[in-house]
Amino acid sequence: MCNQPYANHWGVFLNPVILASALLLFAELCFAGTSAMVKHLTPDVPFFHLVFFRNFFAFLILIPWLIRKRHTAFRTTQLRLHIFRGIAGVGAMYLFFLVISQVSLAKATLVLLMAPFLIPVISYFWLKERISGRLWFAISLGFFGVLIFLNPLSGPLPAVMLLAVLAAALAASTKTIIRQMASTESPSKIVFYFSFFATVVTAIPVLIDWQTLSLKLWLGVATMGLFAVLGQLTMTRAFSIAPPSQVGVFTYSSVLFAGLIGYLVWGEAFTWNMFLGSLVIIAAGYAAIRHSRGPSTVPTATPPAS
Repeated sequence: MCNQPYANHWGVFLNPVILASALLLFAELCFAGTSAMVKHLTPDVPFFHLVFFRNFFAFLILIPWLIRKRHTAFRTTQLRLHIFRGIAGVGAMYLFFLVISQVSLAKATLVLLMAPFLIPVISYFWLKERISGRLWFAISLGFFGVLIFLNPLSGPLPAVMLLAVLAAALAASTKTIIRQMASTESPSKIVFYFSFFATVVTAIPVLIDWQTLSLKLWLGVATMGLFAVLGQLTMTRAFSIAPPSQVGVFTYSSVLFAGLIGYLVWGEAFTWNMFLGSLVIIAAGYAAIRHSRGPSTVPTATPPAS
């Protein structure tokens, strides 16, 4: 199907790779916008409120699916893995939102670029999957790009970046768990279980320490949720049009969008080493994706919340 022209609603035929690439770029812009709204709201809204509403808005779009599947929605043979995935995903989200509040938007978004390169390593030790020499090279190149981006020779890195590394590891673990569940669980059920679990769990601290929000803050929270949902839906649509092996590299554009937003809104510097590091990471991601020829070996960068 991916090799056939794709017709949009106006009857115009577009190359599916071009269309999917444009959708992915828009999705990553939405994800960068989500992170920007988190950073903007954090001084006035507790970050654990933001984590809850991020999950709550994602859960809302699953309600139609829940209504259709109400008799079988919770039926599963992989409850333990769903719980592990939920714990790891929620932990990654809390850490990621905390990191956003402490460092520049581009550096925080770097979490999204590190996670895909950790997935094969985790799979190697956990699932005993073999990693080829070419894939090891791509992984090494990716981490080299991270070092260039962070430029540790210019001075000590903020301690909070250790939390970013942990968030990336947890996010990568969720993708590995998903691969274990994929043989028996549908993608819709996997997404539903995580959204349900994350919404319920992250609601607990919000109910314990609720903070009343002004109308302006509610609008900000709603904007954050809108960006997140739009990004997730658009990314899903893009990968239904063209395979990740052809367009997945565009998911790495998020750090460039984050850097641009950070510069325009907060005056955060986006230096040449950050730009060069981003290019190296993108090249490494492209090499890994082309090597895998699909999503099974090296998933593309996705938000920890996904």
